Amino acid sequence: MNDHDLPLNRLEAFTDGVFAIAVTIVVLEIGIKANEKDHLREAILHEWPAYLAYVTSFLTLGVAWLQHSAIVSSLRAADAKLYRLNIVILLVAAFVPFPTKLMAEFIGDGGAERTAAVFYGLTMLALTAAMTAFGRYAARDHLRVQDQPQANRIASAMRHSPSYILYAVGIGVSVVAPTIGIALYLASALERGARSPTQQALRKRLLGKPERPA
Repeated sequence: MNDHDLPLNRLEAFTDGVFAIAVTIVVLEIGIKANEKDHLREAILHEWPAYLAYVTSFLTLGVAWLQHSAIVSSLRAADAKLYRLNIVILLVAAFVPFPTKLMAEFIGDGGAERTAAVFYGLTMLALTAAMTAFGRYAARDHLRVQDQPQANRIASAMRHSPSYILYAVGIGVSVVAPTIGIALYLASALERGARSPTQQALRKRLLGKPERPA
């Protein structure tokens, strides 16, 4: 580690903490009023917008955390710029519970639903952009673990992530059909979690399977 290197463990610990708090706040937004006890089943079913918002945000934050973990696990050290880029990711991740709450509250409420869905999509787009910037910078030679090809693959996965297209389409669709737009946001999280090479690299690393050279 040279004079400009910074430890990765502090970056990882701070990131893990912020993501954990963000997903916890998201689920805390789900609630049933005490006066609904006589119609509890109907009240639970009536909260479906909150469940949709929760699942979408939880999966989005979870995929972002997986991508972040895969990137950091391929590095030998960090530097000041990587720390700053990480702060941007955490800035957006910590903000996610707010548009999630708006989306849960205003689904089915006409113009308010439209505004909430577009605002949510813009927040998810900002998180994706922050992750892309982090991934691209982390793949630079002076940060990479020697003789490990994962950083190249991670950078490629971040650059070519289809979530940009899905989020852009979702934002556009949300202006006309907000619920369909929200479904596209959920589809983006599911697609990234299921197919991203970043997650494949992380699974191989956790299982101890060597990565083939690119």
